[in-house]
Amino acid sequence: MHFIRFIVLLLVIVGAINWGSWGFFQYDFVAALLGGRSAPLARLVYAIVGLAGIWAISFFGCVCKNDSCCSRHDEKDQ
Repeated sequence: MHFIRFIVLLLVIVGAINWGSWGFFQYDFVAALLGGRSAPLARLVYAIVGLAGIWAISFFGCVCKNDSCCSRHDEKDQ
């Protein structure tokens, strides 16, 4: 589970950087790298980052409980 949370956090960070670059510079890294906003691969990346953002909502449970649920999951992972 620790690995999945790491991947989710990484994808959320990628999404945040992409949105920040759009907000500050009107430059979309995903679209530039993957052939435009409507390219199938770009849409897949947008969808995966969106799903990661939805999954990341579950991280609030860990933060609100002083990381007790996160540490409990980490103990099971090891």
